[in-house]
Amino acid sequence: MNLPLGLALTVALLIGNGFFVASEFALVAAKRHRLEKAAAHGSRAAAAAVKGIRELSLMLAGAQLGITLCSLGLGVVSEPLIAGSLTPLFHDLGLPETAAHVVAFVIALAIVTFLHMVIGEMAPKSWAIAHPERSATILALPFRGFTVAVRPILTTLNGVSNLLLRLFKVEPRDEISNPRTPAQLQRLVEESRRLGLIETTDHAVLTQALRAPVAEIAPLVTPADGIIAVAAGASCQEVIDACARTGRTRLIVRDDAGETVGVVHVRDAYLARRRGAASRAGDLAYRLPELPPTVSVAEAVTTLRVAHRQLALVRAPDGALIGLITLDDLLSTLLIPT
Repeated sequence: MNLPLGLALTVALLIGNGFFVASEFALVAAKRHRLEKAAAHGSRAAAAAVKGIRELSLMLAGAQLGITLCSLGLGVVSEPLIAGSLTPLFHDLGLPETAAHVVAFVIALAIVTFLHMVIGEMAPKSWAIAHPERSATILALPFRGFTVAVRPILTTLNGVSNLLLRLFKVEPRDEISNPRTPAQLQRLVEESRRLGLIETTDHAVLTQALRAPVAEIAPLVTPADGIIAVAAGASCQEVIDACARTGRTRLIVRDDAGETVGVVHVRDAYLARRRGAASRAGDLAYRLPELPPTVSVAEAVTTLRVAHRQLALVRAPDGALIGLITLDDLLSTLLIPT
């Protein structure tokens, strides 16, 4: 093999090795939720990266296969090429043929190893770790294309390795799991407080934030007899006056039968009055989500956020109105120690 072609192959193999190393570290280091957000906005590369994370074991096997092939290629092409080019030089300097070949081979091995470690390993690894999501999206499509092309080989190799792991009672996983349960996080908080790493106030806030999401909303409910309401037939001015009198910006609206029909915001009353519309509270009211008293704080917050509401009605299983829950009350349980 002539020297220019050999050097071109060496450069290509180093770039290929760096590609597989960067792809491997990018998939491990990237934040999945960020890639999923980018994928939701139409990024094909981000979607490919998310698919790669879901098949992490197979993708890492693909990276290892690519790294192995590139490393073998450097050993087959680059080392003999460099050694063959240096041997005549040392022979001309007076070294015997065998000694010249040994010295040339050692130098060639050192050069290839240095280039392999710096260009093919360390530099791409550092780049992928420094910019995990960016590197994952840049490399995802070609890397996934490679793994699809060699999937039969990877499936076989992965199956053999998984079988070996199971022989040692280790269950393989395809995705990186998050083992942090609330109980585990609570133990971390307790240990951090014991070691003096966090203050008492921080400990109380963290403990409350970990416990509150699973608690029921029943203790936070404003009883039905404590709800401030206006009649569905109330005028805009009556709504404004009631809000000013009670200091509330939202009031429950009830019909003639006393049933809750929704909630009216003082802003809507002001706008309707300004337009000169003869609107009543019932016309301006919008419906509220309804929750059972046994629902958890976390589920209640999710329901209100999805509905884009600040309030929710709490009803018993028989449909009777128990009271009212606000988003502020729910969120305060996450941050204010009891």
